[in-house]
Amino acid sequence: MKRTSIIFKNPREIELLQDSLPPPREDEVLIKTHLSAISPGTEMLVYRGQFPPNLPVDKNITTLAHDFTYPLKYGYSSIGRVVETGPAVSNGWLDRLVFCFHPHESHYVAHQNQLIPVPGDIDPADAVFLPNMESAVNFLMDGRPIIGEAVAVFGQGVVGLLATAQLATLPLSCLVTLEKWPLRRKKSLDAGAHATFDPAAPDLQNELAALFESRCRNKNADLIYELSGNPKALDQAVENAGFDTRIVIGSWYGTQNATLDLGGKFHRNRIRFISSQVSTLAPEFSGRWSKDRRLDVAWEMIRRIKPADFITHRFDIHQAGEAYDLLNERPGEAIQVVLTYE
Repeated sequence: MKRTSIIFKNPREIELLQDSLPPPREDEVLIKTHLSAISPGTEMLVYRGQFPPNLPVDKNITTLAHDFTYPLKYGYSSIGRVVETGPAVSNGWLDRLVFCFHPHESHYVAHQNQLIPVPGDIDPADAVFLPNMESAVNFLMDGRPIIGEAVAVFGQGVVGLLATAQLATLPLSCLVTLEKWPLRRKKSLDAGAHATFDPAAPDLQNELAALFESRCRNKNADLIYELSGNPKALDQAVENAGFDTRIVIGSWYGTQNATLDLGGKFHRNRIRFISSQVSTLAPEFSGRWSKDRRLDVAWEMIRRIKPADFITHRFDIHQAGEAYDLLNERPGEAIQVVLTYE
């Protein structure tokens, strides 16, 4: 079996590798990929060489548990169909549509325990959002939005939009988003935000204060999500926080440093920073929640939100260079970019 793989050779340099793939072993299956999603956050850190060199790529994903050194394969959202099974694998897996945390490849062999069956009522184009939807579920769990709160979300990329769409299902007094790019601001309103702003707009803080006060008699946000990937957004988050506001940091900055002004309102207002990352559950949930339970919630959110509408571009895997150039050079034109394999 021949396969085509994307290789990250060096920062901002990828190539396609074609080689032979061995048949599946006893408890493995062969997958033919249907489509895979490019992560515009973490994956672009890998593409740009901004990944911290002293960390494994992702110790929680079997295919990414190695150290970060070029050349490497990357990607973690693959939808494909099982086309061959090993002798010890149930025939029930054959021809099933599955999700796998796997790099961008046209074909691959995986252990059956690495596969997540795609529910029959979910379209593959929606299913490819599973990792980011699960992250968004995790953000809501960690932030604990309360009825009637004013919530602000910095960043309306893929995961920011998914978080906004989930927050919009709750009885909040105000849901406002902040995003640089007009296309994403429009999608944010479509997803259910009450208002959206360019974070560089003049007099932004006063506009936000007026909006919050008109909707919930409070000039500050009760809960803020920083999902922009821009460390500078943290200072803006602090400026728009009130007493005991929770600031959930779902962004991963890689090698970018965050320089914060903590000498002003931060200290006396008891503002809380909360780190949120999907690889683990917050300790306080561990007695009642499991990753499987959280995954079930993510599938349900996919059913409700139908996130395929956030796909702006599809590229054949042989056009992968164009896909990465688009996200790197013209991010305002794209939201979710997917690769297809035909």
